[in-house]
Formats: sequence, C-alpha cells, structure tokens
Amino acid sequence: MPVFRFAPSSNGELHLGHAYSALLNAKLAKAQSGRLLLRIEDIDTTRCTPEFEASIFRDLSWLGLKWEEPVRRQSEHFAEYDALLQRLIREELVYPAFMSRGEIRAYIADSEKRGRDWPRDPDGAPLYPALDKALSPSERRRRIDDGAPFAWRLDTDAAIARLAEPLSWTEFADETLSAANEIEARPQDWGDVIVARKEIPTSYHLSVVADDALQGVTHVVRGRDLYAATGIQRLLQHLLGLPAPVYFHHRLIPGPDGRKLSKSLGDTGLATLRENGTTPAEVRRLVGF
Repeated sequence: MPVFRFAPSSNGELHLGHAYSALLNAKLAKAQSGRLLLRIEDIDTTRCTPEFEASIFRDLSWLGLKWEEPVRRQSEHFAEYDALLQRLIREELVYPAFMSRGEIRAYIADSEKRGRDWPRDPDGAPLYPALDKALSPSERRRRIDDGAPFAWRLDTDAAIARLAEPLSWTEFADETLSAANEIEARPQDWGDVIVARKEIPTSYHLSVVADDALQGVTHVVRGRDLYAATGIQRLLQHLLGLPAPVYFHHRLIPGPDGRKLSKSLGDTGLATLRENGTTPAEVRRLVGF
C-alpha cells in the first residue's frame, strides 16, 4: 500500500506553501488508496516548541485533513538516529569537524582573496573546507576529550568510492504520478554535509532517511527546493541499507514578492489567514486546488 507523509518542522507557523504540500499529499494518498502520515520534524530543540506543534495540528485540522495516529516526533527518537550514526562512525564514513562558522568564513575568504573560486552547494552555501580529515585519530580524540565543539560530517568522497554503480532516484513528472524518470544523484555537489552534531545525534538528512524507512514511506512528495538534496539522501540510504522511496518535488507557492515563502512572512501564515476570515475553501483556491 502506498504511504505518503507530510513532515513539517515545529519551528514556526505554517504558511500557504505548507498548505499546498499537505493538501497535495492527502489528495495523492486518497487517489492511490494509500495512507497519509504526519511527522513532526523537531530535532532542533532550541527553535521547535510545543506551541508551534499545536498550531500545526490546529491549522491542518482547519483545512480538513486527517492523518494516522500516532504522530511521529523526531525528538523522541534520538536513540534510533544515534544507532545509524554509530554505524557510519564504525565504517569510517564520517569524521569530527571542528571548524567554527567564523573559521570557515575566514578560510574561504582568504582562499578567494588569493584568486580561488570556492565551490558552493546547490543552495549556494560554500562547501566545507574539510581540513579536519587530515587530523590523526589521536588528535581528533584529544580535541573531543577536551570538549571542543564539533559536528559529524559525511566523508562524501569516501562514501562515493564505495558505490559499485552510480546512484539515481525515481522522480515523477507531475502530480498524476503516472510517468517517472530516473534522475542522477549527485551527492558530490554537497561536499561533506553534517549528519549529526555533538549535542544532537542527527541532522535533517540523517533523520529524514531514517524516518522514511522506519515508517515505510513509499512516496515522498515535497517542495522543489529539496530536489537537489535528494542526491545526498540517496547516498545515505545506500550506505545504511535503507529502502529508497519514489519522489515527486512539487512546485513552490511564491510570496507577494515572488520569492519562496518563509515562516517569517506572517501575511501568508495559515493562522493569520484564518483570523482574517479566510475559509479553508479559499485557501485551497489560493494554492490551486
């Protein structure tokens, strides 16, 4: 049976873009005689709050959506993510990265001053310099024992070297889910991404592939802004022996200025729209249903 999921983060109010994604997942689950799951992605324990989580339930219920219980909250499953992280550590596919954001910026700025164009990921962020990979095991241990802040980063080159053949994923062409193409996965475009932090044994990339596998998700329907990220997630699925769902990356709902919607744009927030008298039917029309 097809299994779809809507997986918002409880770090702000839902907006029209979230409404479109949730409604589309519900529509496709119904059309495929499948299941619809709701997952709260709250690994960022400093920004995610019970109040924002409650607003997610309130907004989705107002839209008339129903989902299976119980709802999975990522913050309740850190032990499961840590088990996967330990596998990557044992297989020497991750390394502790100690450079701070300031050190990263300074290193890259210095390189660019000397005429080197620093590579950037598909989102436009500079790739991690990865100087830490040259540290000896004893030096890494010394720094960790001394309490130095660090993040676990994927050694992407080492991971790709283990592939017997190129990775790809199945991408549906449109909302009918009737035709699909195989898309080349390009994890190398992301460099050495963070898979966990010192204080939190996971990251978005690690937790999302773990959750989709553990929940039996077969169809990942999400925004086009996550299209390129599928490459690094396919690599993690392969390394951890996790099944790969099929994907559809849907169009984004633009804000008043034509840019991607943000949770900081209150005028497109569902709570604000509801308080101003907008009906669920009008929200559906606003997002194209």
